[in-house]
Amino acid sequence: MTAGFLHDPAGPPPIEDYALIGDGASAALVSRAGSVDWLCRPRFDSPATFAALLGTPAQGRWRIAPLAAEPRVARAYRGDSLVLETRFLLPEGEVALTDFLVSRDSHASALVRLVEGRRGCVTLGFDCAPRFDYGARHPRTLPCAGGLCFDSGEDRLLLRGATEPAFSFPLAAGERRAFVLGPEGGVPDPEAALERTLADWADWAAPLAVPRGPYAEAARRSLVVLKGLIHAPTGAMVAAPTTSLPEAPGGPRNWDYRFCWLRDSALAVASLLRAGATAEAAAWREWLLRTVDDPAGMQIMYGLDGTRDLAESERPDLPGYTVAGFAPARPVRIGNAAHGQRQLDVWGELAETLDLARTAGLADPPGLWNLQRALTEQLAALWEQPDAGIWEVRGGARPFVHSKVMAWVALDRAIRSAERAGLPAPLARWRSLRAEIHAWVCTHGYSEARGSFVQSAGATALDAALLQIPLTGFLPPSDPRVQNTIAAIEAELMHDGLVWRYESADGLPPGEGAFLACSFWLAEARARQGRLREARALFESLLDLRNDVGLLAEEYDPRAGLTLGNFPQAFSHLALLDAARRLGT
Repeated sequence: MTAGFLHDPAGPPPIEDYALIGDGASAALVSRAGSVDWLCRPRFDSPATFAALLGTPAQGRWRIAPLAAEPRVARAYRGDSLVLETRFLLPEGEVALTDFLVSRDSHASALVRLVEGRRGCVTLGFDCAPRFDYGARHPRTLPCAGGLCFDSGEDRLLLRGATEPAFSFPLAAGERRAFVLGPEGGVPDPEAALERTLADWADWAAPLAVPRGPYAEAARRSLVVLKGLIHAPTGAMVAAPTTSLPEAPGGPRNWDYRFCWLRDSALAVASLLRAGATAEAAAWREWLLRTVDDPAGMQIMYGLDGTRDLAESERPDLPGYTVAGFAPARPVRIGNAAHGQRQLDVWGELAETLDLARTAGLADPPGLWNLQRALTEQLAALWEQPDAGIWEVRGGARPFVHSKVMAWVALDRAIRSAERAGLPAPLARWRSLRAEIHAWVCTHGYSEARGSFVQSAGATALDAALLQIPLTGFLPPSDPRVQNTIAAIEAELMHDGLVWRYESADGLPPGEGAFLACSFWLAEARARQGRLREARALFESLLDLRNDVGLLAEEYDPRAGLTLGNFPQAFSHLALLDAARRLGT
């Protein structure tokens, strides 16, 4: 039996139609149509239980929505939380659907869906179809005490509040129904779980220091998103809760982002730290200490529990996310081969965040300075080597200028920490190396012929990552070379109001959207130049790219009007926060 939805497209809706809900261990994406099309449980990187996002309803989903006609939809988060309320408005009535994830002590996620009649009487359709292992396994559906069981091998879920997987029911004003999908034992009182979840979010958000002014709301939502991407049991943070949402419609730029990049997580933790969220920074530093136990073998990313082997594989059984008018984006990838790359900038982001934590008053846990000192010494031996760079190119290593700038940052922040805290360090040698790296960048990274810094030594291509030169303090915004570089990026990498990452080949087929963090960097760089009107204009145009609940993906194609890439993306939200902090005071 099916619920018989009248408006039920075979493929997923636009990426921006989704909202994130999460519990600090996993996450789900809920569409404007009331469909949970993505849920990995019990962890962000677990195989998906609902995977319609990467195919069709056959890959698993859970939809609750009006049957009779396509309703008007209004939705919002409840306060500073990831509790989502979706209102369906029809001539005959209105209902509200509240979705959230609740986590037990075991972090075995339970998904709660509450429906309430607000006006008139509306007939709702219900269709809950879990499909384990990204849709590959169809469980048996069995009656259980209190509801239904979905059973397949080691995977077993209990649905409470329903005795059939698909049915319809009327809901009149004042009536409420609760449905819970999770492990046996689950959530005995969904209403109490809702109040507790809202209270926990409110307690977390209340002391945050958010940039004042017109950008406060956007900053608060971005902080909540970053919090929602943290795996609380370990302190790690995923770059995004999804895999294989394409950077170009129908193309092969489809990556799994459900892992902890040292760069992305360090930058996100820094943004949280600046807002006063010290507990997350402390947990992340402990994760770092547990995970990078051998500095010589440090990877650029790890699994949430410190797993090193993130071997990349393809899932030909999944159709892939489909943008209307394009072929499905294939292949669907699980794992990420970039974990084996060398990216020298990572040392800089780590050092920046560790120094910021000390400045914020967080005492070092035992062994942290020893780890940072060992990493700094390792960088001293590696910094001249080519690498894959911040963009993880798959076309061969190069002497990326941004990587060398961040190597300078690694030395500079380590020196600063040692000087401020009296930590033991070979300061004379480190200062000499810092000066050597600075001289290398200014000599080999700047092209007199081009009149700007360039992507890699000996090349002429530009790179938006060069905007980090003034943002990190490598050179002041007033330096003519910096001004020339910003002007060159505006002239040659900026199209239709957004900044593209680079103009050179990266070993993959061409074609992608504008990487949103780059445009936020430009807004911040303009502000540091004193070009506040231009900075605010760009920043506000970027805010307009958020969806109706304030979420950003990785990229955007302004010509096609398409949101692209994994969603929501930590990098986009942390870059928004950094720019808002510069502009919103």
